[in-house]
Amino acid sequence: MSDDHAALDIGRDWCRDIANRPAKEAIAKAVAARARSGEVIGAGSGSTSFLTVVALGQRVRTEKLDLSVVPTSLEIQYAAESAGLHVHISVPARIDWCFDGADEVDADQRMIKGRGGALYRERQVLLATGHRIIVADASKSVTRLGSKHPVPVEVEAPWARRAAHALRDLPHVEGVALRQAVAKDGPVITESGGVLFDVHFSAIDADAQARIMAIPGVRGTGLFVGFAFERIE
Repeated sequence: MSDDHAALDIGRDWCRDIANRPAKEAIAKAVAARARSGEVIGAGSGSTSFLTVVALGQRVRTEKLDLSVVPTSLEIQYAAESAGLHVHISVPARIDWCFDGADEVDADQRMIKGRGGALYRERQVLLATGHRIIVADASKSVTRLGSKHPVPVEVEAPWARRAAHALRDLPHVEGVALRQAVAKDGPVITESGGVLFDVHFSAIDADAQARIMAIPGVRGTGLFVGFAFERIE
């Protein structure tokens, strides 16, 4: 097998079984149907985004579309390459629209993202495009943000100990845990070199994001507030 074929193979499969797969595949096909030849599309992370990339690749193969994507994580980059999509490693001047998943979405369109660890690049792509599609099946809807998942917080590694203490002292925080890796010893290391803390809140008020970002060493959070988006579920 050539090196080119080996590179294509690494993004072919998702890393684990996909929960609610039929619903997510239906969402993926609906999003992929919107793509038009020549567009540059921001591709978010997570299993629904992965399935959307696969669906986009199917359209490229059957309809000979010219599509390119801006990936928010390595796994989506590899999946897009495997699907036959053109991948922008450097972010282009124009992103026509983007799609991404969410871990939780409440009635006020506030989201928690970042369970997959790609929260920094996901935020940058959402900021860089005017039209955002959030692909989130009904299981992601919550009445209280933070009721199912903690808020991920990315911290520069040298600041981890100090940041952990500061996070524990925030209002409504019930617990802070350094996210541990599964296939390596020690903590998860993000693609930008940070570590992740999972912060459990009993309530997430309007000032939570600003309080977290004021902590020295914090690079970003999984609280996504103030983004206008269209949701497909």
